[in-house]
Amino acid sequence: MPVRRRRAARRRCAACLAFLCGLAAASLACDRPGPAAADAAAPAGPTGASAAADAEPAPPGDAAAEPDGATSEPGGMTSEPGGATSEPGGMTSEPGGATSEPSPDRGSPDGVAPDGGLPGSSEGCPDDMVLVEGDYCPLVNQVCLKHHKEFVKDRARQVTSYSEAEGPSSVSERCLEYKQPTECLSKKRTPMRYCVDRYEWPNRKGEVPALLVSWREAVKACEGVGKRLCTEDEFNLACEGEEMLPYTYGYVRDPTKCNIDRPFRQREVTLYRYERCMKDPKCKAELERLDQRVPAGSMPACVSPFGAYDLNGNINEWVVRPGRKSPDRSGLKGGWWGPMRGRCRPTVGFHKEEDYGYEQGFRCCKDAAAR
Repeated sequence: MPVRRRRAARRRCAACLAFLCGLAAASLACDRPGPAAADAAAPAGPTGASAAADAEPAPPGDAAAEPDGATSEPGGMTSEPGGATSEPGGMTSEPGGATSEPSPDRGSPDGVAPDGGLPGSSEGCPDDMVLVEGDYCPLVNQVCLKHHKEFVKDRARQVTSYSEAEGPSSVSERCLEYKQPTECLSKKRTPMRYCVDRYEWPNRKGEVPALLVSWREAVKACEGVGKRLCTEDEFNLACEGEEMLPYTYGYVRDPTKCNIDRPFRQREVTLYRYERCMKDPKCKAELERLDQRVPAGSMPACVSPFGAYDLNGNINEWVVRPGRKSPDRSGLKGGWWGPMRGRCRPTVGFHKEEDYGYEQGFRCCKDAAAR
């Protein structure tokens, strides 16, 4: 195809995307070079059984379809072609502004001793990681006993007199209490043993987690310190334990334990990658307005059965979705500070590997040393 025809086709495609995203009125930024567009969110998921990927809607004004039963949420998600950084020369710094080289205070194998008195064990793992060892259930049944009133009201609004949905939900399915215990639907459980970062990247207690980082940057950052990005299943087991808890702390939703259910703030300005955003006064001011992160480990009750902090809420975490091809290997887990899922099992599968946003970051995993 001649160059001019290819350029014209790309312009038509971009215009269609902007139009469709505009209809969705989403707050997520599919901001590629050019006009800002919106990201998508899945319709409300089931009120009873819950599998590895649960459907979940976005807050008011953010609704569209998402494939594979995974979910999408509002935030500052943006993307750039090919996962490239927003500045020439490739990624010269670590997501969130930290340096890209491992340092002793990050807790590398040659780093400082582990924090005393913290839950979990670092046996077979670097000092800044905790050991996750147990039998994992791939498919679970988590029954919600009581939903958030906003979700109940939205469900009633959606249903017509003919019991037909009027459209996709604009409210996240937040469950306030689950039936105990969770039921494992898999015939066999999978034995797993590995290490996971105790805190969200940069994995330092007392620091706010990194944001405005793509899945590909997360993969590179973990590899740069001799680790790897966690898989969906690894995140699940680290978060819920063998008891298959809906939340790291139990069966009842509690925003005083983890950084969840904070008021949603509509993004109004296009955001760049972190380094570029910090140099742009308008972008920096918008990020500061949106940001509701808390320092890693600052909510002591938000800890998993294995001793990993903030796996629910605070910031979405990139994971690897095994068996998928680029650019669909990326998933987001755990939820963030907004009025979203904020629990262990659901996986957001809509965002591509080059996307980045103000509400997502990551942590790393690593194979545990042999016994």
